[in-house]
Amino acid sequence: MMEIERCPGLYCGRVFFEENSTWSDCGACPRGYRVNESFACALCNEELSMYNYLYLGFMAVLPLVMHWFFIDVAAKERGFSRGQLILHFSAFVEVVSSAVVTLLAMEPTWELKIQSCRISRLSDWYTLFHNPAPQYGKKLHCTQEAVYPLQTMVLLFYFLCLLNMMLLRPLLNRKFLKAGKSAVYCALYFLPILTVLHAVAGGLIYYAFPYLSIVISMISNATHFSIKLDQSMKSLMKTSLTEIKNIVIILGHWMLMAYGILSLRQHYAFLAFVPFPAIFYILTVKFTDPAEFRDKDRSERNS
Repeated sequence: MMEIERCPGLYCGRVFFEENSTWSDCGACPRGYRVNESFACALCNEELSMYNYLYLGFMAVLPLVMHWFFIDVAAKERGFSRGQLILHFSAFVEVVSSAVVTLLAMEPTWELKIQSCRISRLSDWYTLFHNPAPQYGKKLHCTQEAVYPLQTMVLLFYFLCLLNMMLLRPLLNRKFLKAGKSAVYCALYFLPILTVLHAVAGGLIYYAFPYLSIVISMISNATHFSIKLDQSMKSLMKTSLTEIKNIVIILGHWMLMAYGILSLRQHYAFLAFVPFPAIFYILTVKFTDPAEFRDKDRSERNS
C-alpha cells in the first residue's frame, strides 16, 4: 500500500482502490465516508450519541407539533371533538411512520439503528464553504455530507411527512372534519419552510435546539394564555385545571421545556422549573392585562 500524501483543506480525502492497491486523487469522499486524520476516506460506522438522538427527536417533533397546532386552529373548537381527535391521531401516524421508514432506509438498511460520522465542529455542516484552492489555483471541490446521515435523513423525513399527509389527510378531512383542509394547506407551506431551514441552518439548529425548545415552550405558553378572553387570575387557574384541552396543551408545553432542559444535560433538579412560566403568567396577569390599563386610563380621564 503506497503512502498517502497530504490533501489540502479540511474535507478533501483519498479513496483506496483494493483492486490495484492505489489511492485516488484528493477530492470529496463518497456518501457514508469521511476523511480521517490520515487524509483517507474512512467509513462512517459510529453509533449516534444521545445528543444526536435528541436532535433527531427535536426535528421529528417540530412537524408533529405544527400539524396539531394548525388542526386545532382550523377546528375552532373549545374542546376535542371526534373529528379533531381523528386528525390529531392521523398526524401522529404520519410523522411516526415517516420516522420509521427513514430509519429503515439509512445504513444499515432495514435495521432500526444508524451508522454515522462523528461531528466535531460547526463547519462539518457547511463543507460547501471549505473547498480549498491550492496555491490560489483551481478550486478543489470536496463538498460532502460530513455529518452523515443527519442532513439527508431529516430531508427524507420531511418529504415522507408531506407524502403521508397527502395520502391520508384529505380523505379524513372530507369525512370527519371538513374545516381541517386549511391545516393541510398550512402544512404545504411549513413543511417546505422546515426543509429549507434545515438545509440552510441545520448546523446552527443542531447546537441550539435545546435552547430553542425552551424558548418555543415559553412563547407558546404565553400565547396560549394571552388569547383567553377572560384574563383574570381566577378564570385562568380554573380553565387550566378543569378543561381537558387546556390541560393537554399546558402539559405539552411542559414536556417541550423538559426536553430542552434534558438536552442541555443539566441536573434533573432543573426540571422543577418546568411549570414556572405558566404559574408566573397566571400570578402576574393582573399587571400585564391591557384591559387593566384601558380601564385605569378611562377612569383618569373621567376624573
